[in-house]
Amino acid sequence: MNHPGFFRKAGPFTLADVAEATGAEIQGEPSLADRVVDGVVPLSEAGSGQLSFFENRKYLPQLLATQAGACLVDPRFLSRVPAGTVALTTPAPYQAFAKALFLFYPEAIHSKAAEGNTDERIARSAMIEDGAVIEPGAIIGPEARIGRGTRVAAGAVVGYRVSIGRDCYIGPLATVIHALIGNRVILHAGVRIGQDGFGFAMGRTGHLKVPQVGRVIIQDDVEIGANSAVDRGALKDTIIGEGTKIDNLVQIGHNAVIGRHCVIVGQVGISGSTELGDFVVMGGQSGAIGHIKIGTGAQIAGGSHPKGDVPPGAVLAGTPARPFRQWAREVAAVQRLARRSGDDETDGS
Repeated sequence: MNHPGFFRKAGPFTLADVAEATGAEIQGEPSLADRVVDGVVPLSEAGSGQLSFFENRKYLPQLLATQAGACLVDPRFLSRVPAGTVALTTPAPYQAFAKALFLFYPEAIHSKAAEGNTDERIARSAMIEDGAVIEPGAIIGPEARIGRGTRVAAGAVVGYRVSIGRDCYIGPLATVIHALIGNRVILHAGVRIGQDGFGFAMGRTGHLKVPQVGRVIIQDDVEIGANSAVDRGALKDTIIGEGTKIDNLVQIGHNAVIGRHCVIVGQVGISGSTELGDFVVMGGQSGAIGHIKIGTGAQIAGGSHPKGDVPPGAVLAGTPARPFRQWAREVAAVQRLARRSGDDETDGS
């Protein structure tokens, strides 16, 4: 489906406009200030007419290979910017990136879910197939699409331009915004889909909010438990793969990619830009730091927290997470030491 998007985009802007908005300095010939960019895009996806940014050293290979027309970058990495990309240098690229997003997406902080100043609960422009059921008190936003056989329960909100497939269930008081949802998806009561990711450019004088202009994509046959939250992406999409089952009270951060048929148990926290392969299992109260990859078929024991990439098929436990057998031996050794210490104290009394 060719989706029109959720946010009005301003522009295009010249690099002089971008430099003024962000406080960055254009490197190169003065004529480069007149070069035009029409959007902000990740390094790996940016083209010659687009702006990107670089801050995390982990993504240096993407900087070296980028096709972006311009890039916000720390002066320390100026020499690594490709010849075809105009460098806009700043000591705080992430803050500059946030300001650039404000320039291109001025309404992203207060995005629309439904029509304002009206008592209309189901927008006239919403497209609801025959056989869908909308319970009393539910709100369906403008240009939303709801497929045949789907039931939207009382008090739920389906926001502006959201698309929900067929034979889905949207539970009571669930909210779905900035999202495209497949068929046979179940969202239980109180689920939150598509709200802002937790993105702030931190600084000594305060923390600048980073507009989140991505989406949430939920594929077919996904089930998400009560009061779980899936944040929309910052620039990319947050993706929940086909057949994945998510328990109650799970938090999935912006830009995360969850593979097919994963099982994520209650109170798991998955940080932004984490990637899970297919058939990954994460036990209750486990968590993943951002920007790591957990390979296909890996299992993370309850309460465990990997600190880096996890190979396919690995079984990890503990904090920091390590191979299960190693963790079990360490636990047994500590127990033996504790018993020995207790025996010594008894003998000394």
